[in-house]
Amino acid sequence: MSNTTENPASVRIAALLDPGSFVEIGGAVTARTTDFNMQTKETPADGVITGYGIIDGNLVYVYSQDATVLNGAIGEMHAKKIAAIYDMAMKMGAPVIGLIDCAGLRLQEATDALHGFGSLYMKQTLASGVVPQITAIFGTCGGGLSLVPALTDFTFMENSKGKLFVNSPNTLDGNSVEKCDTASAAFQSEEAGLVDQTGTDEEIFDMIRTLVTLLPANNEDNDSYDECTDDLNRVLSDIADAAEDGAVALAMISDNHMFFETKKDYAKEMVTAFIRLNGMTVGAVANRSKIYDEEGNLSEKLGDKLSVKGCRKAKDFVDFCDAFGIPVLTLTNVTGFEATKCSEKNIARESAKLTYAFANATVPKVNVITGKAYGSAYIVMNSKSVGADMVYAWPQAEIGMMDPELAAKIMYADSDAVTIKEEAEKYRELQSSPLAAARRGYVDTIIEPADTRKYVIGAFEMLFTKREERPSKKHGTV
Repeated sequence: MSNTTENPASVRIAALLDPGSFVEIGGAVTARTTDFNMQTKETPADGVITGYGIIDGNLVYVYSQDATVLNGAIGEMHAKKIAAIYDMAMKMGAPVIGLIDCAGLRLQEATDALHGFGSLYMKQTLASGVVPQITAIFGTCGGGLSLVPALTDFTFMENSKGKLFVNSPNTLDGNSVEKCDTASAAFQSEEAGLVDQTGTDEEIFDMIRTLVTLLPANNEDNDSYDECTDDLNRVLSDIADAAEDGAVALAMISDNHMFFETKKDYAKEMVTAFIRLNGMTVGAVANRSKIYDEEGNLSEKLGDKLSVKGCRKAKDFVDFCDAFGIPVLTLTNVTGFEATKCSEKNIARESAKLTYAFANATVPKVNVITGKAYGSAYIVMNSKSVGADMVYAWPQAEIGMMDPELAAKIMYADSDAVTIKEEAEKYRELQSSPLAAARRGYVDTIIEPADTRKYVIGAFEMLFTKREERPSKKHGTV
C-alpha cells in the first residue's frame, strides 16, 4: 500500500485504480541538487508519485505528478522515477498511465532536468508498440512536456483546468488567450487532434478504466477478451438507416452496443473506435457524412470525402491496432477526396500514409462497403487491393470510378439527356454495382445490412489464426 499523504497526485491515483491496489515505488526519493540553496527545500517523492496497481484485474504502472511540490516541475530524480516505471512496465508487459500536472522544467536543475526530459522521451520511444501508453492532463502540460502526451497512444484532458501547449497562447504572433486559447482542451481535441476525449476528473478516470479493459497488456498479449452475452446472429434491422453515420452503425454491430471512440471531436467525418465482437476487441474505422443524436435526429452534416485530418486520424489508429495485434474493421462510404486549396497541400501525402497503414498492417482486416465507394478514395479505405482479407458489400452499395451519371456524361458528352440516362443505368449495372465488383473478385460476398454483425463476427473468427509474411526490411519510409 502507498504511504503517500493526501495530495492531488495521490487522490488521482486512488480514484483511477482498484481500491487498495496501489503500491508506491520510490516514495523516499528527493531532489539531489544543492544549487540555488535547493537543499533547504522539501521535495517529497521529488514531485511525482510512481508505482503500480490494478484496474479491473489488469496490472498497470502509474505516475502522477504532484503540483504541491515545486509546482510539479520536472528535475533529475523526478524524471528518473518515471523512467524506472517505464523500465518495469516493459519488463512485465503492462500499460503505463501518466497523470500530468506540471509547471515544466525545474529551472534550478537546468541541464540535469533537460537530460531527464530526453531520457523520458527515449523510454517512451522504446515502449511505443510494446505496451500501451496513456496520458491524462489535469493541470499544466507545457513546453517540452507537451511531447510526452504526443508520444503516447491515447491522451485525455480535464476540460476546465487542463492546459496543453508548446508555446502559450499569448506568445503566438497576433494571438492572445482571449482570441484563441490554443492551450485549452477544446482546441487540443477539436483542432489539434492530440486529445482523444475531454471531461471532468471522474469522467476521465472512467474512460481510462474502460480503455484499459479493452486493450492488450502488451504487443504479445492477445487476451483482451470479455465474455460475450450478446446474440452472435443478432439481426440489425435498422442499420441500413445508419449508413451515413459510421459511429451509430459500429455501435449497432458491437456486442451489447459497446463503443469507445478515439479522437472523438477531431475530424468527425472519420470515426475511429474500439468495439467488441464475440468478446474480442476490434479496432473500427468508418466514414461518416452525417451525425445523429441519441434520439435519432440529424445533428450535423459532414462531407462524404476523405480529408487531411481524417486520413491522419485513421492512419494513427490503424498503426496502433497493427502494433498490438488488434483486428481492424472498416465501414466504407466515401465518394472522393476533399477538394480545397488548403487540403491540396497535404491530401496526397496523408491519404498515401493511410493507404500505407492499411496495406502494411498484418492483422485480420475486414471491410464492409455500406454506401458509395468511388475512385482512389475507395481504394484507400481498406479495399481488397491494399490487403483487406474479407470484403462485404450491402446490395445498395456503389463501387467504381465515379457516379454513373457523371461517367455517362463524360463518355457520351454529345448525346441527349435520354441517352445519357440510359447509358448511366448500363454503367451502373456493368461497372458500379456490388455484383459487378463481386464478379471481378473485389467483393467476396454481398450481404443484407441486417446480417452484418453475423458476417463480420464469422470473418474475424475465421481470420483468428492469420499469419502473413512481408519482405524483410528494417522499416518502411512512408
